[in-house]
Amino acid sequence: MHDAHTPNAPLQNLSRRRFLQGSAGLTLGFCLPVGARAAGAAKTPAAAPAFEANAFLRIGTDNSVTVISKHLEMGQGTYTGLATILAEELDADWNSVRVEGAPADAKRYNNLNWGPFQGTGGSSAMANSWMQLRQAGAAGRAMLVAAAAKRWGVAPSSLWVDAGVVSHPESGRSARFGELAEAAAQEAVPAALKLKEPADFRLVGKRAPRRDSAAKTDGSAQFTQDVHLPGMRVALVAHPSRFGATVKSFDARAALAVKGVLQVVHIPTGVAVLAKDTWSAKKGRDALKVVWDESAAFKEGSDALWRRYAELATRPGTVARSEGQAAQALKDARRVQLAAYRFPYLAHAPMEPLNCVIQLGPEGCDVWNGEQMQTADQFALAQLLGLKPEQVRLHMLYAGGSFGRRASKDSDYLREAAQIAKAAGGTAPVKLVWLREDDMQAGYYRPMFYHTLEAAIDAQGRLSGWQHRLVGQSVMAGSPFAGMVKDGVDPTSVEGAANLPYAIPNLQVELHTPADVGVPVLWWRSVGSSHTAFSTECFLDEVAQAMGRDPVELRLELLAKHPRHAAVLRLAAEKAGWGQPLAARAGVRRGRGIAVHESFASYVAQVAEVSVGKDGSIRVDKVICAVDCGIAINPDVIRAQVEGGVAFALSAALYGDITLKEGAVEQANFDSYMPLRINEMPVVEVHILPSAAAPTGIGEPGVPPLAPAVANAIAAATGTRLRSLPFDPNALKA
Repeated sequence: MHDAHTPNAPLQNLSRRRFLQGSAGLTLGFCLPVGARAAGAAKTPAAAPAFEANAFLRIGTDNSVTVISKHLEMGQGTYTGLATILAEELDADWNSVRVEGAPADAKRYNNLNWGPFQGTGGSSAMANSWMQLRQAGAAGRAMLVAAAAKRWGVAPSSLWVDAGVVSHPESGRSARFGELAEAAAQEAVPAALKLKEPADFRLVGKRAPRRDSAAKTDGSAQFTQDVHLPGMRVALVAHPSRFGATVKSFDARAALAVKGVLQVVHIPTGVAVLAKDTWSAKKGRDALKVVWDESAAFKEGSDALWRRYAELATRPGTVARSEGQAAQALKDARRVQLAAYRFPYLAHAPMEPLNCVIQLGPEGCDVWNGEQMQTADQFALAQLLGLKPEQVRLHMLYAGGSFGRRASKDSDYLREAAQIAKAAGGTAPVKLVWLREDDMQAGYYRPMFYHTLEAAIDAQGRLSGWQHRLVGQSVMAGSPFAGMVKDGVDPTSVEGAANLPYAIPNLQVELHTPADVGVPVLWWRSVGSSHTAFSTECFLDEVAQAMGRDPVELRLELLAKHPRHAAVLRLAAEKAGWGQPLAARAGVRRGRGIAVHESFASYVAQVAEVSVGKDGSIRVDKVICAVDCGIAINPDVIRAQVEGGVAFALSAALYGDITLKEGAVEQANFDSYMPLRINEMPVVEVHILPSAAAPTGIGEPGVPPLAPAVANAIAAATGTRLRSLPFDPNALKA
């Protein structure tokens, strides 16, 4: 592209830089003010105070362009998206771009949506990095151009940059980035930047191959299990079967007799067996004899919890949103619609269970893992080990999924690894491995929730009132984000309910948060929206039926002041052929259902086409999705994330259920906690709305609408409303 882009905001926040010269070439870094948000403040960045340089770009003399990612790549395409943003403004050759994970350093690698805090989550990676990395790329480009202009004695405005080459068309001279890197390192950071207009984008909005695919295909990608250090020991931990239980006594003799077992140590969370390899550690743990003290353990079962939650829902709760007079509207209604919904505990169940490698030393400690919450983990380990935070060096590797689990709110598995290393003497590196059963039975869960909803339909047939009560544990309590809980309301418990977009004049949302339930809970992909989208979208369908209205027509009427919701709803309905009959199939009942939901500032509508057998079996044939996530950085990654979200959500809708028997989790592996099988995967169409808005999240927003769209389709096919997840096929038998 030619250098004469339209001037954008001055780069006032480029206050100090750090360059590495020689074979490394050029390293450039900067950051936005702490607390700035990409969608707003980043467009016109304020002057930043003095700060330590925040390196995002490295150009080598070999023409390599290395983008430093402050966010974890766990399969969601973060490395590709972040590299695309920077490479676009740099005008880099995409084939020369590679990505490295950043070290733990919140001063340089702050998540601008959270700060000062480094971490990945809340579908925030693209949103908070958009302007930051555009400016990093544009600054690097300007410095390369300045270096070339000096070398050739020409005006910078006469130069072109394209695919990693700076050229001077008039003289025919050109140089690749690597040839200019050392000279560019001597250039001053530009006081003002020229950012591209969207019409000039060559990478953003186009299909660019993922940066992690090749390494994951040929096996060179580094995951935690690939780390092998000299003298390293592999540790497995025997955890209690009930939350809150502790070790009363243990007998390690049989475990130590297992070939390959080296040591058995007591730690706060249980008893760890250290061995030469994972299998020996497992056999040693199997042979271990532990007596547990369950005097303080949680022993309540699922059935008892459901009864308690249902009773709480009959009482007024803490008000999360109140507009008009919902109670009065219900009293005055011609008709009141009622429903209750149940959502069980859910496991995260990523394909790579928890693991990490830790090595203690005189200068601090080093950790290798799929690191998701750098700042929280760094401070937790520093406190545990008596170190300064900067002495805890976290090396971010790839992660094989997370869905929230690696964003542990109390750094549980990292602290456990450190405790093992300390108890074992601190001389040998330790690789902690959680097997599937450990993660399923001793981990953290999406909290179970119980919802009740009431809707008032007035004498004119209008939706005049809405009351929504939710009962469930807080995930923010006890986390680094506990300060977000205001007046007793965890915003993640009621998101999707308290910000319901429908124009209802009298609306009340209330929350009960039982504090005495001892099951550890954590954010799970789409957090509160994973249950609020289901209750609100299914209930609105019930209301539409009671009013004799088409579900799409009613939604559009109530979304008159929410054009982005309405736009995805219209597009999904149009692409699905809403209103046209589905083709009949022998032996099954067929139906079509719709849902629309906003989460993480993105808007997704989905239409599900479902077939229900006479035996109650459910087959989701097709899901049509419409997505508005702002500027589509990489449409292929967006489609992949929505497709994956559909599979993830459908797994939960059909099978996901963590149950407790006297406080103990009954599921252990994928035989009892089933994921969706490949033969059950529906056809998925993803339609992305063109947008000029700043990019927003896509890792999670594809999850919430799926289950309600399927439930509404089941109701259309069978006349039966399913109000509990996972779906019960017995309720659908013909």
